[in-house]
Amino acid sequence: MATPDFIRDLRVTAGHQLLWLPGVTAVVFDDEGRVLLGRRSDNGRWSLVGGIPEPGEQPAACAVREVEEETAVRCVVERLVLAQALTPVTYENGDVCQFMDITFRCRAVGGEARVNDDESLEVGWFAVDALPELGEFGQTRIKLALSDAPAWFEPAGS
Repeated sequence: MATPDFIRDLRVTAGHQLLWLPGVTAVVFDDEGRVLLGRRSDNGRWSLVGGIPEPGEQPAACAVREVEEETAVRCVVERLVLAQALTPVTYENGDVCQFMDITFRCRAVGGEARVNDDESLEVGWFAVDALPELGEFGQTRIKLALSDAPAWFEPAGS
């Protein structure tokens, strides 16, 4: 996945130490109730669309931008689904990041799903009951996006 320039700049002085970063995930549904997924070029796995907001960018705006950049689908954010601190990740080069994931339910409003950058090998719409192999991260977020429950968060003291 492409590393944003501002993170490359931080790494010049921070080295490989832990960076605490915002991240967004978009659960995008079309009018048929299908969910938009991309098969990642870095690991070959199917996943929801996501990314890192640029400095000063609102998380919902980032979700809309990432979906269009990666899939050519235009969407609007309908609601917040989840806010969750993820466990730290160590990348092959030794960089360590921990993300605060902010997940949004989105609705497609235009565009045709296609690979639109180098971050995906394939993109497509999938019926919720016929998803390709998808990790717990994606499954949980799709389930929460389909519910009418309030946004999920880890309760204090847990």
